[in-house]
Amino acid sequence: MENPDENTYAPGVEIETLTAFDKAVAAGTLAGHRVQSVDLTDRGEALRTTDTRGAVFLGCPMEPRAEAKIRADGAFVFPPVPGLPFDPYRGLLYTPDALYEGLAEGGYGATPDARAYDWFQRTRSNGDVFASMLRALHDDAVSDALDEHLVGARVVGVMGGHAMVRGSEEFRGAAVLGRELARSGLTVATGGGPGAMEAANLGAYAAPHSDAMLLKACELLAATPSFDPSVTDWAKAAFAVRERWPEGGSSVAVPTWFYGHEPPNAFADHIAKYFANALREDGLLARSTAGVIFLPGAAGTVQEIFDNATPNYYESRSAPTPMVLVNRAHWTEKLPAWPLLSSLAAGRAMESRIALVDTVEEAAPALARLTG
Repeated sequence: MENPDENTYAPGVEIETLTAFDKAVAAGTLAGHRVQSVDLTDRGEALRTTDTRGAVFLGCPMEPRAEAKIRADGAFVFPPVPGLPFDPYRGLLYTPDALYEGLAEGGYGATPDARAYDWFQRTRSNGDVFASMLRALHDDAVSDALDEHLVGARVVGVMGGHAMVRGSEEFRGAAVLGRELARSGLTVATGGGPGAMEAANLGAYAAPHSDAMLLKACELLAATPSFDPSVTDWAKAAFAVRERWPEGGSSVAVPTWFYGHEPPNAFADHIAKYFANALREDGLLARSTAGVIFLPGAAGTVQEIFDNATPNYYESRSAPTPMVLVNRAHWTEKLPAWPLLSSLAAGRAMESRIALVDTVEEAAPALARLTG
């Protein structure tokens, strides 16, 4: 009897670009490798002449003869899915340019981001197992890409509400916070939407530029204070800032099509956009290993506070990570999350890792203090 392990190959490298594919072919083998969403239409000869045993090809267009050969080798081929406004096998995170492609010509409704949201709205509750499988494949691929991107990074989450408008003092303060965190060597990660999230990503983008640049950028953005009534105008204002001051600093955004009526902001250069909001929220908080700063927000931010507090309480992700809540009146009177959080923390390891501050200017020093 044939040994069932005889033709089993340990997973090799993940290949996510044509350059990486060519490098692997030059090294002599694709055996066991995972090739994600790479157009191999012009690499037929390489596929026919290279060992592909145990390889997995996820959404890679290729010529029929090459596909027949690698299937005969024992490779697994998951073909591209036609007609989708997104790639369920994508190997890399999104960029603002990728999500907003076509904005200038056709407005927001023509962009991949808007079309993916429309598809989600049509399929989210129709019971189609194929659609739910495609969403799951996409979100798992995004999680894998996010983990790869954040290897070695010290990530600080900045949470807050989408209602914070451009031009407000609160928006400017959140942007200055994002810039300060980025300049201290931290990777800023937000929920990726408008409001406080956009402000923090904008601040990280402004980190390599002068202090005056951020003030001017906030002034320019104030002319389009909200994504309502026009996402197109709101997004175009952000791209105009990026064009005027190119080569900004890096940060991460983790938005969701579950709240697709809130568009992603254009200031994070790496965007992990999900269909499943629960997976997105837990993943964002779990990856914020350097702590989380909570700016004023509503129900979503309250949920994030206690989503973060629970593993800190049980120490299920190792030692508790710092939590800084900003605006004493907001978190003790308007939405009194702080009394509950401090009561939960009493007598536990997380007690020394939480702080409540009055102003956004105090947030970064408080985080540094809690980090110790």
